[in-house]
Amino acid sequence: MKIRKRVLPTGWYPATARDCEFDIRSFVNDFVPPAGEWTSGVAPHAGWYFSGKPAARVLKTLASSKAPDVAVVFGGHLPGGHRPIVYTEDAWETPFGNLTMNAGLADELIAETGAMAAPDTFSDNTVEIQLPFVKWFFSKSILVAAHSPASMAASSFAASLCDLLKRRRLSAVFLGSADLTHYGRNYDFAPQGTGDDAVKWVKEVNDRTVVNKALAMDSEGIVSDAARLHNTCSPGPIVSAITCASMHGSRRGHLIDYFTSYDVMPGSSFVGYAAIVY
Repeated sequence: MKIRKRVLPTGWYPATARDCEFDIRSFVNDFVPPAGEWTSGVAPHAGWYFSGKPAARVLKTLASSKAPDVAVVFGGHLPGGHRPIVYTEDAWETPFGNLTMNAGLADELIAETGAMAAPDTFSDNTVEIQLPFVKWFFSKSILVAAHSPASMAASSFAASLCDLLKRRRLSAVFLGSADLTHYGRNYDFAPQGTGDDAVKWVKEVNDRTVVNKALAMDSEGIVSDAARLHNTCSPGPIVSAITCASMHGSRRGHLIDYFTSYDVMPGSSFVGYAAIVY
């Protein structure tokens, strides 16, 4: 059995099951998922200290109406012209134990879409940071993990995956992993200077633009704005999540939460986080 090991250090999420459980319970304490049949979502992927709460609440909402055969996580951080990346292991290590994967299903997805298999040395936070949540809320589900490019190819890739799962008669939930505006000197992006005005602009203008388009399921607008406005590091996962939601009958998203890392730890550089379900 081929198992993909944890790569992110403990600053991203805890090392033990006990500590992960403590954090997850605190993230969802007193949170009541909105009523509905939820199929897909968008969650941030910073370290749990910053964005664990909205991510956990997206997963809890999806779990409130689904006990799926498969849990799909679309990661990001790929440029627009890159091929999708698919993980082909038999399992992925988490503090709660291994998440079961299906290498045959992954190979079939690669063959149908022209995606590439993730190299053994490939490491990225956008998928791994979500996996303890997936294991906690969907402990009996098979994991399908992939990365979607920052282009409309993310939509066709997701559609192919949905078709494959349908042919296999497998039910699924879908998660797109994406942070929003990366603002400040750390990210070489500060068109509104610094201070309160910059924070207000990110929240009320730049991030609001991508959130509104995500809620309206405007995939082309999200891809275009990401390149033009730099308001998300990973438009591909959002587009993939929207495509899967649309194929399962969704027509509009629901915003669970939004804030920035500035609200957690004020600083001249900060990142926006949104939690959306479909």
